[in-house]
Parts: sequence; C-alpha cells; structure tokens
Amino acid sequence: MELRQIRCVLAAADEMHFGRAARTLDMLPAGFGRQIRMIEEELGVALFERTTRAVALTEAGRDFVREARPLLDAADALVERLRDRGRSVSRVIRLGAIDSAAAGLVPALIHDLHTQDPDLAIELTEEKSIRLIPKLLSGRLDLAIIRPPARLDPRLRTRFLLHETAVVALPAAHPLGRGAEVDVADLADIAMIIPERRSRPHSHDLTMKLFEGEGLTPRIAQIAEEKQTILNMVAAGIGAAIVPLWSARLAVAGVLFRPLAGRSASGAHRLPLAVAWQADVRDANRDRLLDLLLRNLDRYAAQE
Repeated sequence: MELRQIRCVLAAADEMHFGRAARTLDMLPAGFGRQIRMIEEELGVALFERTTRAVALTEAGRDFVREARPLLDAADALVERLRDRGRSVSRVIRLGAIDSAAAGLVPALIHDLHTQDPDLAIELTEEKSIRLIPKLLSGRLDLAIIRPPARLDPRLRTRFLLHETAVVALPAAHPLGRGAEVDVADLADIAMIIPERRSRPHSHDLTMKLFEGEGLTPRIAQIAEEKQTILNMVAAGIGAAIVPLWSARLAVAGVLFRPLAGRSASGAHRLPLAVAWQADVRDANRDRLLDLLLRNLDRYAAQE
C-alpha cells in the first residue's frame, strides 16, 4: 500500500466523485481509478460503491478513511519538516504563476528579489490555476499566483492582488484595429476564439459576460485551452479574442491589442489575480518573497 493510493482514497471520499478527485491530485481519471482498484485488490474489500451517477463509501471504506487520514497527516507533516530543513539549505523558492502573471508581474518581482538577496533563487513553473493549486497542496510549489477559484481548499491561504485589465486581441490587418478602442458591440459579427471553461473559467466567463452585457451571444469559431494557442489562432486570422492585457507581452507576431471601450472596460469585467500558499507551512524564504510582492504591488500593477 502506497501513500499515493491512500491519498487517492481520501480525495475520492472528500469529493464523492472520481473525476473531481483526480483533478485535485493533478491526475488523469483513468490513472486515479487504477490506484483505487489496486488498493481495493490489496485489501480484499471494496472501499466504494459505484453507480453511473454517484460514488459512496462502503462500511469498510468509512473505516479506512477514519483510520488513514491521521496517518497521512502525520506522513505529510514529517515530509514538511524535512523540506523545511532542505529549504533553509537550498535557498530556492518554487513559484508558480499563470501565463499572464508570468509575463507581466513575475519578471519585476524576480528582479527585485535578486537585487535584495542575490543568493535566493526562484524556480518558476508557468501553468494554469487548475494545475498550480494541486502542486501547491502537494508541496511541489511554495507560492502560486493564480486566478482564485470559487471554492478554495481550506489548507491554503490566499491574498487578493489586483484585477487584470482585459483587452481585445485582433489580427494585425483587422479593420477594428484602426480605432483606439473596441466596443464589445463591434464584435457581434466577428468570429471569436474562446478559452475552454474547465481550464480557464475566469477568462471564459469574462468573455461570455461581456457579450451578455450587450445583449449579444458571441459567434464562437474555436475553443482553445492555451493562451499561446489562442493568440496564434488570432494571428492566423481565425478570429478575435478577449484576453488579459499582460498577454500582449507573449510577443505573437501578427496580433494587435486594443482596450475595451465604454462600460465593457469597467472593473466588473476584469480578471482577479491572487497569491496562494499552504496555510500550515512555515518558510522564511517564501515569506520574504510574499512580503516583497505585497510591498511593491502598486508599482508592479502600474506596469499593466
């Protein structure tokens, strides 16, 4: 029996849904289900009752969860104590950031950290929020700059940073690019490239709400998951997209960016950015970076 298998059982017990539980551990559903089957086969009992619509703990499963949770907590605590010793020696901060923050906010933050403490290094991971949060929970990251989810794991603490401005990305030769601003109403007949909602819920919902605010429905030409892919599609003339302003720093040739006009530019239609870390983990190096970020946030935000 492995700790990974125990972690899978506890995640499934918390979520009562194998797909959601797999996402919390940054695993594929097939691999997650295989881990559950392996531990059930080893124990010789079923831990879950499965139907096409629901998952429920068996009596053996309830006993297992009750006994296993404190064991896993003790193992995690031991790992953290040893990691604390390693961090004090290695002086490396493992920072995660979504793509727009990695392009717009993180470079100035790293510059300031190197100026203040040249021997303290940053190991940067650029990913979507849904992938950064499991890495943070598992201890593979010390700090992460994310779009805050509607429901955050209680093991994490967060601090709101700012609202990132949204802009319209257009093919370089598009007629709307001749103006200084673009109103959402002007996009009514324009093919749009929309972020995939599961991986980028804030960006997806922002686009849909902007159109709904004008009484419109976007003409969706393509749904894409990666920001770089979205901008490459814009450059190829497939359509336009509504993206965070810092995306302009991703340097995709053939794309121009224009601010939103009128009420579409209001604070209600901007993208939240937050910083998150494990609540019960002590790390002086991480706290130093967090303090630097919060003290200089106004200056970093002014670069938007």
